[in-house]
Amino acid sequence: YRRQRQMCIRDRSIKELKLRPMIDTHDYEVKVKQAKKFLAQGDKVKFTMRYKGREMSANDLGKEILNKLLEDLDGLCKVDSAPKMEGKQMFMIVSPA
Repeated sequence: YRRQRQMCIRDRSIKELKLRPMIDTHDYEVKVKQAKKFLAQGDKVKFTMRYKGREMSANDLGKEILNKLLEDLDGLCKVDSAPKMEGKQMFMIVSPA
């Protein structure tokens, strides 16, 4: 009985998807598809926007991409932590709705 109970309880982990500010449309669609799959499994998803060199001066572009992600995942997730900069990376964590 104890083993059955442990098998029913699934470890909810955080899945991370790494993005770049100059992401192409197909790459973006693949990331959205992966995020939908992770959210359907009940996992939290951490989006990491990584900047290099001159991309740091245009961090509003990365924020736009993260906001677009939220629009595409509308109804599937709720925001745990809004997009915020930490060093050369911007993070956002969402969990299943």
